[in-house]
Amino acid sequence: MSPEDPGEPGRLGKPEPPEDPREVGPTPSGGSPVDRWFHISRRGSTVAREVRGGVTTFMAMAYILLLNPVLLSVPDRYGNRLDPAEVITATALAAAVTTVAMGLVGRAPLALAAGLGVSGVLATQVAPEVSWPQAMGMCVIYGSVIILLVVTGMRERIMNAIPTALKHAITIGIGLFIAMVGLVNAGFVGLGEPGSPVTLGQGGRLTGWPVLAFCVTLLLIFMLLARGVPGALLIGIAAGTAVSMAATAALGIGGEEWGGAVPELPERLVSAPDFGLLGNVEIGGLAGLGVTGFTMIVFTLVLAGFFDAMATIIAVGHEAGLTDEQERMPGLGRALLVDGAGGVVGGVASASGQTVFIESATGVGEGARTGLSAVVTGLLFAAALLFTPLALIVPGQVASAALVVIGAMMMQNSRYVDWTDRTTAIPVFLTVVLMPFTYSITTGIGAGVIAYTAVRAAVGRWREPGLLMWLLTAVFLVHFAVGGTGAEG
Repeated sequence: MSPEDPGEPGRLGKPEPPEDPREVGPTPSGGSPVDRWFHISRRGSTVAREVRGGVTTFMAMAYILLLNPVLLSVPDRYGNRLDPAEVITATALAAAVTTVAMGLVGRAPLALAAGLGVSGVLATQVAPEVSWPQAMGMCVIYGSVIILLVVTGMRERIMNAIPTALKHAITIGIGLFIAMVGLVNAGFVGLGEPGSPVTLGQGGRLTGWPVLAFCVTLLLIFMLLARGVPGALLIGIAAGTAVSMAATAALGIGGEEWGGAVPELPERLVSAPDFGLLGNVEIGGLAGLGVTGFTMIVFTLVLAGFFDAMATIIAVGHEAGLTDEQERMPGLGRALLVDGAGGVVGGVASASGQTVFIESATGVGEGARTGLSAVVTGLLFAAALLFTPLALIVPGQVASAALVVIGAMMMQNSRYVDWTDRTTAIPVFLTVVLMPFTYSITTGIGAGVIAYTAVRAAVGRWREPGLLMWLLTAVFLVHFAVGGTGAEG
């Protein structure tokens, strides 16, 4: 997810400041080994605050264990689907490994989990053209690309090359895309008659108890958010699940109407994790996507994961008081390196690429200032490996409500766009609307890039986009000319 304020134009592209010797390595003397490693006292925190912050962050982002299986529920090119129980296990495992790594290596209060934007690309654009193992191989590739960009320092050039307005547009567009996925999965939006591409429910009507459960959950989460209730998403999902279970028991609603498993208490709440998807990855996909499509998908995954992570890390770091007067954060390179490795870890685990979550800010709000809080959050994700049966009782319609809410939250970035400047508003508009309307994040990004350079050239500002943006324009023109990836979504 994205922060509310990724910063002023160009701010995130500035070179990373040199490591502060006060923030790197063990404290010379005094304090426990934990205190010396994480600089707990030096940052004005305590172990109790870090633990509390880590627990709060976990509660704020535990919904990913429920939503990621929903997004990755589509069949691949060969009709194979990922097992929901195995996806939950993979999601918890990847989040645990990467978040603990962020705490120990990045030493910042940042938690990682499966990126919804990345999962959306995999489900709608990659899996329909290749196998799921090959789709997860794409995560390994894009994660490796990000690591290479961080190590070589290319991240600064790329961040400077992509206009700030388009960065916001990508976040907004992915938000609308995720919201559309939630509305369709819940049955609130369906295919319309000829002349009407989509419609309300089926045939213009909302029918069935599962759709009602979606509506109740959606309204409840919005009401909780309006009141500023901590953990609104998780509370809303829990309440919606309870209502669904009660309705199922009272009215005898079957699994067919729910479109899957019946929401009822399992025989046991705790079970051994199923690591069936671990290592089920194949580095391939060229046969299904073609060279151009393959390149575009990797580029889209990098955009969906890398830029969002950069802005989120800075935003949370600012909240934690870890940035300097120029909003630069010592140790940013280490944090970005772990985030890039999250793509590789997520691919190997078959959980989708891992990225930093803005929900980390909730832990910072509770006083977290160091990587110890991230370690706590990661350990809680590890503990969640044992509670897969409990997560499986959540109906897909209830989980889909949270997708819509997240989409709404990502729309907040629209306030940073200068809609009065047509050279900005036009490419932003095309980026935002084409993602959900074409069911393709790649299409939205490509249209935005092409429109940005074309409009700038039309008003005599053709030098402004820069060489990299013009190169991207050429690449996307070729991409559209040869028919894109061929994915239907």
